[in-house]
Amino acid sequence: MEEPREGRCSFCGEKSFLIADFLGLCRRCIIENFSQVRSHIQEVHRRARQSFGLPYPAPSGTSRCRICVHTCAQGEKSFCGLVEEGKRWAGTPKRGLLEWYYDDLPTNCVAASVCPERKHFGYQNLAVFYAGCSLNCLFCQNWHFHRLLAERKPLASVEDLLKALHPRVACVCFFGGDPAPQIAHALAFARKAKTMVRVCWETNGTVHPEILQRMYKLSCESGGILKVDLKAFDERIHFALTGVTNRRILENFAWLAEESKKHERPTVVASTPLVPGYVPEEEVEQIALFIARLNPDIPYVLLGFAPNFFFDNLPTTSVRHAEEALKRCQGAGLKNVLIGNRFLLSQWY
Repeated sequence: MEEPREGRCSFCGEKSFLIADFLGLCRRCIIENFSQVRSHIQEVHRRARQSFGLPYPAPSGTSRCRICVHTCAQGEKSFCGLVEEGKRWAGTPKRGLLEWYYDDLPTNCVAASVCPERKHFGYQNLAVFYAGCSLNCLFCQNWHFHRLLAERKPLASVEDLLKALHPRVACVCFFGGDPAPQIAHALAFARKAKTMVRVCWETNGTVHPEILQRMYKLSCESGGILKVDLKAFDERIHFALTGVTNRRILENFAWLAEESKKHERPTVVASTPLVPGYVPEEEVEQIALFIARLNPDIPYVLLGFAPNFFFDNLPTTSVRHAEEALKRCQGAGLKNVLIGNRFLLSQWY
């Protein structure tokens, strides 16, 4: 395992391997001096996205896309990169920019502990990986979706995916990137597939509320699960890590939590990546309290982080970090909390 490298906070001067060198800010300065470091954060995200030819911030205008929180101007390149000069070149009901593969069941998915297919040995999950995302996570664990955007590989039709549903496919999961930027394609496929397989989603929760309701309805009708990744609770930390506010995400999750009370089985699962230095135990505890107030029965998965993308100097999540976060979640009143990706955990801090 590669040793973490020391980073430096450009505001206070502190040095630590719990400070991401690319971001150049410690958690304390982000929270205590947000108004002063906000422009620095925005410049960092602009540079990160410039590496892939993507705009930051999202283009604004009068004629806007309504799919996600960005509401990009229609005449410019969109935040997700799938709309250029007013034309959507991927993510329509007919054309999707994606990769897909089979995962043998049971899989290591976020909802594995409560998945209805967790004991369905000999069957498979169809994993559909969409290019494009509505966040700009500097620690992204699936950042290679940018390669799909750059290469513009042959686009897949709904019929192409339907042909992939052989008799031993029991469920399909849309993820990425995020399915939101290509939600028209995903929904078109899900509507045709819901009578044949369980339909599940892994999403960041930034999609328009009306679209989220359609996603959730299809999941419930098919016996699937909608999984939301809550990156942080504090809006300042969320903005620093992802370049985007989390207000829409928390509002959408609150709606899902209320709807989930109508079902006897788990239909919603939450997860959080334990990013060293930025998503410590106290941050996770705030997320847990938020979930517990809404519905304490919602399963919550704490995910081990591995150094990646622009946060490559950080250590992997430590055992102590994960286990203390677990205790705090249980203390907050959540009934079903577990640590995912335990194999990643380290002893670095």
